[in-house]
Amino acid sequence: MTEYVTSADGTRIAYDRQGSGPPVILIAAAMQFRAFDPTTVEMAGLLASHGFDVVNFDRRGRGESPAEAPITLAQTIDDLRALIDVVLDGTDDAVAMFGFSSGASIALAAAAAGLPVSKLALFEVPLDPEGGNEGAVFLAELRERIAAGDRAGTLETYMADMPPEWLEGAKQSPAWTTMLDVAPSLEADAESLAWTQSAPRAELWRGITAPTLVMVGEQTLPIMTSAAASVVASMPNAQSRVVPADNHAFEPHSMALAIAEFLVG
Repeated sequence: MTEYVTSADGTRIAYDRQGSGPPVILIAAAMQFRAFDPTTVEMAGLLASHGFDVVNFDRRGRGESPAEAPITLAQTIDDLRALIDVVLDGTDDAVAMFGFSSGASIALAAAAAGLPVSKLALFEVPLDPEGGNEGAVFLAELRERIAAGDRAGTLETYMADMPPEWLEGAKQSPAWTTMLDVAPSLEADAESLAWTQSAPRAELWRGITAPTLVMVGEQTLPIMTSAAASVVASMPNAQSRVVPADNHAFEPHSMALAIAEFLVG
């Protein structure tokens, strides 16, 4: 059943919560939300069955968490802070987080901002090389599209570096209308990715002492493996793992098991 929490600026954030045990918050990737992402919904239930209190929420500007642009990384971190306050409720002192793709870079930003994080599980963080300016350029272009109200252009900009068949397939699918609806929310994703190039990564993440698992699929794009190596090399307590996945998509049972094993390890 959907529940709601109010973020710092009054935006209402919708979430599902299931299971009992140590708390875990799932942070969606670009364009994902509960009604548009059955894979993560299934994985959330499976992870809960392993003995965890699992929170799956609609990021602002998506699903049952409507919000007007601009939608920023700082606002998204505020949303996570509000969720954490509800989840902890004086019973725990920190939460684990699972972030998928750009949701993983948001998880890193949230932990670096000082949110109480016990462990981080990250799947295929699509980071450009450390020290570059690709992220900043990408963010500026995306913001121009969003400010102009060009939702199709926003999606085309966001997906420009992805395999071209992904964009063409999206345009031909019934999902395209939904993707257009949530396009302005991609600013927070792009901002989190640009942030990872804003300073040396060891400096950005030196305060994140929580154990961190960085996962990539058995079949994946080269950027994912190099990004995973960069994260592990730049953090004080990180490890990597290959999981059953391909085409930047995970299998729910395998992912739930991998996260559960890491969190109880």
